[in-house]
Amino acid sequence: MNPVIATLLTEQLAARIQQQRLRQLTTVTPVSAREISVSGARFLQFSSNDYLGLSQHPQVLAAYAAAPQAGSRASALVTGYSAQHQALADLLADVLERERVVLFSSAFAANTGALGTLGQHYQQLWLDRLSHASLLQGARQSGARWRRFRHNQLAALNDRLTQQQGPALLISESVFSMDGDSLAAEQLQTLLAAHPTLDVLLDDAHGFGVCGDRGRSVAAQFSAQQVGIVSLAFGKACGVAGGALGLDSTTADYLINFCPELIYSTAMPPAQAGAIATAVKLILAPAGEQLRQRLWQNVAQFQQQCAAQGLPVSQNKHPIQTLVVGSDATALAMSASLRQQGIWCSAIRPPTVPEGTARLRLTLTAAHTEADIQQLVTALYRACQESNV
Repeated sequence: MNPVIATLLTEQLAARIQQQRLRQLTTVTPVSAREISVSGARFLQFSSNDYLGLSQHPQVLAAYAAAPQAGSRASALVTGYSAQHQALADLLADVLERERVVLFSSAFAANTGALGTLGQHYQQLWLDRLSHASLLQGARQSGARWRRFRHNQLAALNDRLTQQQGPALLISESVFSMDGDSLAAEQLQTLLAAHPTLDVLLDDAHGFGVCGDRGRSVAAQFSAQQVGIVSLAFGKACGVAGGALGLDSTTADYLINFCPELIYSTAMPPAQAGAIATAVKLILAPAGEQLRQRLWQNVAQFQQQCAAQGLPVSQNKHPIQTLVVGSDATALAMSASLRQQGIWCSAIRPPTVPEGTARLRLTLTAAHTEADIQQLVTALYRACQESNV
């Protein structure tokens, strides 16, 4: 590598170390849907997005193993689009009540691809200030004019949209990944009533499978006329990986012809598509409803016990629960304290979250037991005491 570049990279990494923000990979071995092993030590897992525990569900694993081949062998537009892909797209279109569904190798690619390709045709893109990095990257990639509005303050956009000339696209999320709070749905309904030509893209990564009627989240709240594009992530409640966009036929055809993330990427493996389809069917079935009920019981138990202990944990109506501590050092110290007590919960620091809002991001799942949650709350109380939080 060129010495000038090598020096630049080294200096930036050193700055991250000094800020206590250096990211490193940790090798994790799954033990169960609720436990992991790291370097031979076992931990209760409270940093997973596998909300329903489907990553280890026997039917999902069986679907993965039943595929006729390991990989798709080509991009979707060459020979990589199989019967498993089409079956998944058809299933999701029905579930989302959208005309078409386009599959992507990752949810990040779905978001950057959608905004990077479509955003250029809008006069203005409006993004919630806490929008996911993939949405921000897509907005930047589009070359369009874009601005962020104060988190969940959709009503404040009314005057700006009234004054604006030309088409606009509003971008937000059903559930915000680092805070666990939900979209201000009523404000969005009001805004759409006042501005019926406003286009909307909602990232439903953390809502689908967990929220709404039968876990349908955004699709259960908003029609296709209200929210034209719904983005899904299959690495959360589905317990697998990959992403998709639910949209109208014209937009789907446009992306198939103009979206680089779709055109030039190898399609997700047929095994993966089959496993996702199985997970979606479980989410919609009575078994999925039972898992959601268990999940909400766990969330309620956690919140009640935290309140009894006076722990400053958010009271989100979602499995994502946050304990904002402010400084990076405090978040790291508390995460280390939890590990010493057999709990795995990663510290979340800037730039993933805004400056001064380092936190513990705790995720509950349907797989956790009452004893697991009691152990978590006890460990949290001790970690807060040790760090004077």
